[in-house]
Order: sequence, then C-alpha cells, then structure tokens
Amino acid sequence: MGLQKKSQKTPASEIDLAEQRKDLDLEFAKTFDEGYEQFKIGELLRYARERAGFTQEELAGKLNTKKSAISRIENHSEDIRLSTLFHYAEALGKKLQVSIQ
Repeated sequence: MGLQKKSQKTPASEIDLAEQRKDLDLEFAKTFDEGYEQFKIGELLRYARERAGFTQEELAGKLNTKKSAISRIENHSEDIRLSTLFHYAEALGKKLQVSIQ
C-alpha cells in the first residue's frame, strides 16, 4: 500500500477561503482586515531593513535600543507610534510617507 500525499492548500486558495468567510461573518471580516494591515506594516519594515542591508541587531544599535525591540516592531506592529516609524525609517536612510486614501 503506497503513501498518498496530503493535498496542500495554496496561498491563493487560503485567501479565497478567507474572503468567503469574510462575506459570511462581519466580525471575522473586521478582525481579519485589521490583522492583515498590522502584518503588512511589519513586513514592510522588515523588507526595508533587509534591503538597506541591516540586521535587527545593527538597526537596534543605530536606534539605541535592543534587538528584541526591533523584532517586536516588525512582528507585532499593531500599536506602533508614528514617531517610532519615523525613527525606524530615518535609521535606514529612508523617509516615511503617510497617505490617507
């Protein structure tokens, strides 16, 4: 008897499932969208840091903080202050742009 592979969901199918659930459950839709925005901010910060060639430890040194603080900013950005974003971007040699659409 051979082993069968479990079917793996692709990210696209997981997104489709989330969209379907959002249509059915307004509370899920609200928390999902808020969580995604927080995740996206953290990922943008991490990507900018890596593109600038900094490790978390190096960036922490430039900001006079600890590596754990940088990790927290990148992984748990739900309550990040605008001033923190400004200093983070400045330490990377970047400018912070804020947009209201």
